[in-house]
Amino acid sequence: MTDESTTGFDPDTPSRRSRQDSGATASSSLGRFGALIKEIAMVAVIALVVSFLIKTFLVQAFWIPSGSMENTLQVGDRVLVSKIQAGPADIDRGDVVVFEDPNEWLPAITPVDRGPFLNGAVDVMEFVGLAPTGEGNHLIKRVIGVGGDHVVCCDADGRITVNDQPLDEAYLYPGDAPSTIDFDITVPQDGLWVMGDHRSNSADSRVHDDGTGAVGSVPMDNVVGQAFVLVWPLNHLDWLSPPDTLSQIPAP
Repeated sequence: MTDESTTGFDPDTPSRRSRQDSGATASSSLGRFGALIKEIAMVAVIALVVSFLIKTFLVQAFWIPSGSMENTLQVGDRVLVSKIQAGPADIDRGDVVVFEDPNEWLPAITPVDRGPFLNGAVDVMEFVGLAPTGEGNHLIKRVIGVGGDHVVCCDADGRITVNDQPLDEAYLYPGDAPSTIDFDITVPQDGLWVMGDHRSNSADSRVHDDGTGAVGSVPMDNVVGQAFVLVWPLNHLDWLSPPDTLSQIPAP
């Protein structure tokens, strides 16, 4: 007779144990892979939240779309803007500031169509601060006068004066005059008189004013912050420090 104990199926044969071990190993690997994916997703979410908070409250990147600030800033340069310095007590003469269009200074802008996927990706990256803001209603200029300042163009030597002190504007675009537009204004207490360094290529406070300083000045509420460092391209890397000629102006 056949001994069933020696000819029947043994559930604990080496081949069965091998398959069980392989299954357990695969399950363990999948578990580790899933945990890794969750960890990466969590890190990415935290990074996006931190980036968004930094962009909203501390620092935001902007790229330069025009030549109005040449040669200090070139088209395509990237700057970092401090949002901590965005109040009347923190913005001073000589600072380079980014501000929202105060009164239709900019023409209507047609958004660049990169396709639905890239449009969405760029919008998200700009929103969270991973891409520099460049399109829309923002401008960048240099502060020439703050609230209460008496700003005049020009004295007998063709220089702009602030509170009767002439400016030696070494930052001007080579060959540019301080201004070809005459003005004699007082800056409103809550405003900034701003001008581009490339005066012949800058539609700034001079162009948009009504002769009083009230219309051409940028309201402090429109100021995003102070551009403090040029970060790209690397061969343009530089701190944007206020020039001495504007840091020594007497009070109005």
